[in-house]
Amino acid sequence: MYSIKEQQTEMQKTDTKLDALIVGLGKTGMSCVRFFSSKDLSVAVTDTRTNPPYLDELKDNYPEIEFVYGEPTDALCEQSQQIVVSPGVSLKTPAIKAAITQGKTVIGDIEIFCRNAKAPIIAITGSNGKSTVTTLLDLMAKADNKSVLTGGNLGVPALDLLNESIPQYYILELSSFQLETTFSLNAFASVVLNISSDHMDRYDSLEQYIAAKEKIYAGTNKAIVNVDDPYVNNMLISNKVLTFSSYKNTQADCYLDKHEDEEWLFNQDERVIAISSFGLKGKHNISNALAAMALANVMNISNSAIKQVLETFKGLPHRCQLIAESNGVDWINDSKATNVGACIAAIEGLDKPGKILLIAGGDSKDADLEDLLPVLQANVKFLLLIGKDAMRFAQLIDGKVEYELLADINEAVRQAGKIADSGDTVLLAPACASLDMFENYQQRGDVFTAAVNSWSHS
Repeated sequence: MYSIKEQQTEMQKTDTKLDALIVGLGKTGMSCVRFFSSKDLSVAVTDTRTNPPYLDELKDNYPEIEFVYGEPTDALCEQSQQIVVSPGVSLKTPAIKAAITQGKTVIGDIEIFCRNAKAPIIAITGSNGKSTVTTLLDLMAKADNKSVLTGGNLGVPALDLLNESIPQYYILELSSFQLETTFSLNAFASVVLNISSDHMDRYDSLEQYIAAKEKIYAGTNKAIVNVDDPYVNNMLISNKVLTFSSYKNTQADCYLDKHEDEEWLFNQDERVIAISSFGLKGKHNISNALAAMALANVMNISNSAIKQVLETFKGLPHRCQLIAESNGVDWINDSKATNVGACIAAIEGLDKPGKILLIAGGDSKDADLEDLLPVLQANVKFLLLIGKDAMRFAQLIDGKVEYELLADINEAVRQAGKIADSGDTVLLAPACASLDMFENYQQRGDVFTAAVNSWSHS
């Protein structure tokens, strides 16, 4: 076996033509390796990490496939019939950008999936809530005895779903990064749940980010539209539309309204579930439930199955998850709130103005934080700031909200425990990515949970 340096030199000087160059050896990249290998196609893999997560699996199961350390080179791209880019890899990477300019095929795993899928695709994207909606829809379909396979940005990589028996529907959660390199989706039904500033370290503008999300509607048979979101309403949608609204908009197909002094979710004017019976917490989850309901409609899922799931599903980990109640103080883990919109949704969803101690900060990804200020002023009692961009938050609030800069989550939890009063809620909703301090948002949430449990039992 070559050393990494020897592999790189050998690959760059050979004239061998590759069927594909796979850029990135994470979960998605490894699924691409499995797919191409099953078709007896020749591939090489490149990654800027010296020890990417699936390197051992690649070496053990596919010893014939070369791994090249570093960014893809012009030489590697020229030798490859197509370049398959993992979602975490920017299309601005020099060799990839040059390949696009030259007309080389540059795609992602979702494009490959779409070319090979034999069942209708339900496609879900949005700045926030897509994992919750994807999970709700999966559960609703199964409760109604429909065969579905679910994955993409959530759970199982899309290409691995092709190894299973063909279902009635595929349900895919899709990120903007995945949509950038997808051209043949033509989903049976698709939705952009909402738009808020995110990934501004990757996109040149909010408009560019929105354009990536908007691609999910291209060629779709049924577009599901959140009429409450102005960005979504401005998207070019020329096909069949089903709408949802959480603002008592009875003109929508799925909406929130009152019946006998109680709020209900309505599906095309039929009452489905009272909010008092709702399993999910937070006002933002009303919108998520209505989106799932609208998608369920196009899949002919019964209202009884929808109701059953909305009564019993309590939410995904790290998303407005109540992890402890101690001395009258609620501790909530919303580590998945990795952008401003998600943070705002978490704060407003609690509906506890002046009673929230917010732990925020991390890598803000160059996002505009301005929309947070009025929400913080109206709702947050104290701000506990951590991470790389803590000072950006401090400068934003400029003394309008009490705050403290802290070294890490453990210190933030200890300080919150000292100053919280009965009736308060300590909320981890960082409005930032976690990679400045953690492997991912899950680890951040786990560290927070451990710190809270340690504090509440001390």
